[in-house]
Amino acid sequence: MRDSEDPDAFRLAVAKEALDLFAAKGYDATSVDDIAEASGISRRTFFRQFRGKDDVIFADHEILLAHAAEFLGREHPDPWIAVCDAAQLVFDRFSGWKEYARLRYQVVHLNPALRDREIVTVFRYERLFVDYLRAAVPDHSPLETIQFCASVTATHNYVLRRMIRDGVGTAPEDLQAALTQLRAGFGRGKEDVVVAVFPRGSSRQTIADALAEHLE
Repeated sequence: MRDSEDPDAFRLAVAKEALDLFAAKGYDATSVDDIAEASGISRRTFFRQFRGKDDVIFADHEILLAHAAEFLGREHPDPWIAVCDAAQLVFDRFSGWKEYARLRYQVVHLNPALRDREIVTVFRYERLFVDYLRAAVPDHSPLETIQFCASVTATHNYVLRRMIRDGVGTAPEDLQAALTQLRAGFGRGKEDVVVAVFPRGSSRQTIADALAEHLE
C-alpha cells in the first residue's frame, strides 16, 4: 500500500476483489494468494491488513464500527439522539457501498460459518451503543438502555435488509424518519406525576383551583 493511499479505501478495494472472486469461484476455492494477485498486492501486504479470508469479507463493518465509535466519542447534547445518529452514519455509508454489501450478502448467505460471524459482527454495533449510553447516562435504567439500543439496531437492520437483500428502493431519509419516531416514543408515559393531598371534605372547585395554580 502506498503511504498516500487512504487505508479504508485500500481495505475496501481488496475486499471487493475478494468478494468478486468468492462469487465467481466460491469461498472455499479462493485462496489468499488469489486475492492478493487480483488486488495487485503481495501476500505479506494482505496479512498486514487482514487476518485471513473471513476477515476481508467484513472489512466494511470493521471500518464502520471504528467510525461509529469515533463519532460517539465526541460531545453530544442528547446521548439518545447520538445513538440514532451513529446508526444513521452507518446506514449512510452502506448506502454508498450498496453493491459491495449486496455482493457480500450473496457470499455470506451460502456459508454457515460466515453467517455466524456476521451475526456476531452486527451485534457489536448494539454493544457499542449500550456501552456508550451506560457511560453517558449512568443513572438511567440498564434495562431501558438495552431496550433502546436493541430497538435502534433492529430498526437499522430492517431498513438495511430491505435495501440490500430485498432490493426495495430505500433512502437514508427512511431510516431517519423511523429513528426519529423511535426516539420520540422512547420514555413515553414517564412524565412527572403530581401528588396532591387535601383535607377531607374539600370541594371539587377548591381542588381544581389548587391544581390549576400549581400546574401553571
